[in-house]
Amino acid sequence: MAYILSDSFGEDYTEKPRAAAPELKFLANAAGLGQEGLQGIFHRLIEPTYRAEQAFEGIYKHRWTSWQQFSNLPKSLRDKLEIACPIEWPKPAQSLVSSDGSTKHAIELADGHLVECVYIPYDNRTTMCISSQVGCAMGCAFCATGLMGFKRHLKSPEIVGQVMSMLVFHNHPPSLPLNIVFMGMGEPLYNLFEVMGAFSILINPKGLAVPRKRITVSTAGIVTGIKELATISPRPRLALSLNATTDENRSKIMPINKSWGLEKLSNALKSFPLERGERITLEYVAIKGISDGMEDAARLSRFAGQFPSKINLIPFNSSPGLEFMPPGETRLNEMGAFLADKGHIVAIRRSRGLDVGGACGQLAGAGENPLNGD
Repeated sequence: MAYILSDSFGEDYTEKPRAAAPELKFLANAAGLGQEGLQGIFHRLIEPTYRAEQAFEGIYKHRWTSWQQFSNLPKSLRDKLEIACPIEWPKPAQSLVSSDGSTKHAIELADGHLVECVYIPYDNRTTMCISSQVGCAMGCAFCATGLMGFKRHLKSPEIVGQVMSMLVFHNHPPSLPLNIVFMGMGEPLYNLFEVMGAFSILINPKGLAVPRKRITVSTAGIVTGIKELATISPRPRLALSLNATTDENRSKIMPINKSWGLEKLSNALKSFPLERGERITLEYVAIKGISDGMEDAARLSRFAGQFPSKINLIPFNSSPGLEFMPPGETRLNEMGAFLADKGHIVAIRRSRGLDVGGACGQLAGAGENPLNGD
């Protein structure tokens, strides 16, 4: 089924009569709107709705931030849009550059909340780790974001705004491949409507045109969300943050497991529709003394063998307030070698941005983290 975006400015404009032009006033911030939202803007301005496609292309493909740059629009319309519908992307309130070249950004939202995202450059591509919520309700014991608690969901323009803000900040070349992972703050499948709204904007061929296979949504294990995502087309790739191989241990570090244990998770993943060659990513944070035993590796192998998968082994990343320890390098390599010998696609992920708190499990909303003084 198609997943239809009704973004934050959407309205039923198709049946309304074309009245006299309205008094010119602020209507909406165009930054982050999809084509439906932009159509609503042009309807309010008594303009043909095909202008929305022209505006969408200028905003996302050309990254124009002033309506005067839109040479495809009449000058009189550009002047009206400057007043009624500015293009204002959120700007980083703080940007911390890691020694490995990645940058953690704290983006300030309109209501003053901060949300963190990470720009990770490679030689032949860039990965952006973005957030779907301010804070997180999952309460995973090994994740600094969980210490914040849940503040609120992000709207799709705020999700897209993270991507656009980083593209502009880093002057990212349009020709350089872009990967986007929903692995920042929040649980994406608890905000699925807004996440998919952002997804539809990101993949639109008239805008950023990010291939859907380059976008991944990670979940702590929301079975109802996995089942709903399975009904949506097109959709992003799926990753599961697994991190333990027994219900007892997983429930200790991931409270969501008390609702949806490993058997329910595996059943949902076995029935998840995959295209030819597509695999579900299993993210496995190895924690010393909890999930780094060779018996864990054996159980992980059995779990992963139930459906097409690939495994990312990630050493636990320390943060203030978290008392766990990473496994030794030798043990991590032993687990990786064991899984590879069992025929799995496995990689040991060395987290980027570790020295600036931008690695896996470290995003904590800058000043919003109670441990940082809020």
